[in-house]
Amino acid sequence: MSLIPTLSPWIAVANARIDWKETPEAHLFKLDVPGLKKEEVKVEIEDGGILQISGERSKEQEEKNDKWHRVERSSSKFCRRFRLPENAKLEQVKAAMENGVLTVTVPKKPEVKAIDISG
Repeated sequence: MSLIPTLSPWIAVANARIDWKETPEAHLFKLDVPGLKKEEVKVEIEDGGILQISGERSKEQEEKNDKWHRVERSSSKFCRRFRLPENAKLEQVKAAMENGVLTVTVPKKPEVKAIDISG
């Protein structure tokens, strides 16, 4: 019996760590995606105001004459979902990747301000 656990390709979900910060202007999501290209990451807004961030690291192309000595960077997938608050401007969501960090910016609607009625 092997002491090495068999891992599902979805195990990377635990490694898809994310920060969600709210500023006066927007909700900011930052996700570490080291080694992924922007084509391997998807940012989607689903019905009901659900933000879904997913990605997949493709398996390294094997050549017939290659001899592998160690394989630790296997293919993997991740998927994170968040229900956005009512004040999110869903039609203005933007995403950018820089230095292995994906930043998703969700602008906020202005707060409704009550106006005092005089008289």
